[in-house]
Amino acid sequence: MTKKNVLLIKSSINGDFSKSNQLSNAIVEKIKNTYQECLIETIDLSENPLPFLTAEMYRAFSTPKSERSPAQSAVILPSENAIQQIKKADILVLAVPLYNFGIPASLKAWLDQIARANETFSYATGAPQGLLTNKKVYLAISSGGVYSEGMMKAYDFTENYLRIILGFMGMTDVETFRLEGIFVPNMGEHAVNKALEAVETFSF
Repeated sequence: MTKKNVLLIKSSINGDFSKSNQLSNAIVEKIKNTYQECLIETIDLSENPLPFLTAEMYRAFSTPKSERSPAQSAVILPSENAIQQIKKADILVLAVPLYNFGIPASLKAWLDQIARANETFSYATGAPQGLLTNKKVYLAISSGGVYSEGMMKAYDFTENYLRIILGFMGMTDVETFRLEGIFVPNMGEHAVNKALEAVETFSF
């Protein structure tokens, strides 16, 4: 039993009605019951989104820290803060609703702000090397249809993309929970209980 810093990232526009938020909250509760002490930091990107990347930000990222102007330092402050939050975390929980076969734009903006050369990944050895290591990641993915298997699996650009981009930054220990089939007849009424049961029986 050890202390864990947990970073919960929510991205649904539906707030308290969000299934991905419901699933991620259940995951966090199990984590809290597993470890003696947990410090939970929650970021709701639908309420407090990070800015989309701009040319000004990109130039500031590429400028050595000692050479950045005050304006450059200011424009990348959201990125700096987000990276510090993720570096501090031992466990990340990402609540991810499937929107139009992919992740919400707010979550993509967050990823674009943290995926930075020499901060979260490096090419110093000649090959890409993730710098955010020794972290556990839980994905809480919700969808109206079933995308984990069957004919719609090819339309799912959530889990595979997240595993690739997180792994590129060094976060390769990823576990996925799905709350899916919400709008599928004879399945939707059982979708929540099925997903929560999977969380309850999982050994965190």
